[in-house]
Amino acid sequence: MFRANTITEQLNRAIRQGASGRLTDKEFVMNEIATFKASPRRKAMLDGVNYFKGIHDILRRERQIIGEGGRLETVDNLPNNRIIDNQYRKMVNQKVNYLLGHPVAAQTDNTDYAEKISDLIDKRFMRKLGLVGRDSLNCGLGWLYVGSDGDKLILQRIPPYELIPLWADADHSELDGAIRFYEITDYEGKKPVEKMHVEVYDHAGITRFVQEDNKLILVSQEPYFTISRGDGEFAYNWSQIPLIPFKSNSLEIPLINNIKCLQDGLNLIISNFQNNMEEDVRNTLLVLVNYDGENLGSFRKNLSAYGAVKVRSIDGAQGDVRTLQIEVNAENYKTIMSIFRRAIIENAMGYDAKDDRLSGNPNQMNILSMYSDIDLDANEMETEYQAAFEQLFEFFNAHLYNVGVGDFTAEKVDVIFNRDMLISEADVIQNIRHSVGILSEETIIANHPWVDDVKAELDRIKSGRNETQGTYDEAFAQEPTSEEDDA
Repeated sequence: MFRANTITEQLNRAIRQGASGRLTDKEFVMNEIATFKASPRRKAMLDGVNYFKGIHDILRRERQIIGEGGRLETVDNLPNNRIIDNQYRKMVNQKVNYLLGHPVAAQTDNTDYAEKISDLIDKRFMRKLGLVGRDSLNCGLGWLYVGSDGDKLILQRIPPYELIPLWADADHSELDGAIRFYEITDYEGKKPVEKMHVEVYDHAGITRFVQEDNKLILVSQEPYFTISRGDGEFAYNWSQIPLIPFKSNSLEIPLINNIKCLQDGLNLIISNFQNNMEEDVRNTLLVLVNYDGENLGSFRKNLSAYGAVKVRSIDGAQGDVRTLQIEVNAENYKTIMSIFRRAIIENAMGYDAKDDRLSGNPNQMNILSMYSDIDLDANEMETEYQAAFEQLFEFFNAHLYNVGVGDFTAEKVDVIFNRDMLISEADVIQNIRHSVGILSEETIIANHPWVDDVKAELDRIKSGRNETQGTYDEAFAQEPTSEEDDA
């Protein structure tokens, strides 16, 4: 998994071999960045991240009316509410916590290796994995960079909209390299200046640039890690690009692509309803007959200032002010909003915690039915994550060998995801009672909803039996009395 490499390897390569006019490596990197920035794929990633944060398209909405010639005109004298009902964020959190809400378990037959894995997959790792899981749903995939700092393996999350993978195959299972770009505020004297930094990952290590005047300026070239030996410090590189993709699905499609139009529609309906509620004057249309004024502007001014308007009779026609009432039917809005929310849940393959199947006396079959969509979607996500964990353990095994801990490359590891699902405890306990005498005591206790630590529970049961065994023996040894016989 690692190989020696010189730190002084040239970064700024010459023009590629071939006809004149071919791109240099720097030009290739700049073109890739420009193409990725303008791509629909990155836009979808940014949409997913922004919608999760509550930055929706409705915030840019303007009120428009039909003006002269039937053309739409923007107006600023009408209510223009921009209300967000962020069901998308709810779906992302729901799916992340369903699969990653509980710590993953790694099982292996090697006890020593199991302890090493436990140190790797700690609570801080699970927090980072949760963020990567959110990235994979918002952007289609998340990234972990694997580095080494002495005796410790370093795992760093990289935002997907900052990384351009250079895949070696059509299935996107192996990397030839990657390009990362991000903005950093530097200072020129006392003046803050935004500069774009670029990192190129390949088999030679990490090459760092900074962009100035639309050109890449070489900063440094570094190996992925160094090792201190008795006779000096040596540079090493992984045999694979140390970037691990965590995909939410095999096609790397962001979740926002499935429900953005529905989320926008829900925001629009709620905002329109609020607008209609605030347009008090337009809920009541005033019909003017022989109005004593120049225009409607003066009419609105007199009505607001004095609470009255003047009318007159012309040619025997009496002046008058009549009203037409416009009723806003809240039930129509309520029905449409309910349809949108249900459609979002179904297209996001989530579940409704307020489902009618949970009312009254829910049973386990109803609960499993409610979870069927999210469970089906989690199966694909777990398959992709299993492959990512397999790659992570390859780097971890190489790191352990590299620092002299041992060779664990032949060890098999099973990663178990503990999904966060509601259960009917009454049904589970009833099934457990019916399994007594059929299954082992350990299996029964492991499946009991009230038990977290199976070994500790077995020890408590054994201890309780030892303490009461004498009492049981004495009770069974006694001859029953006549009263007991009668009973």
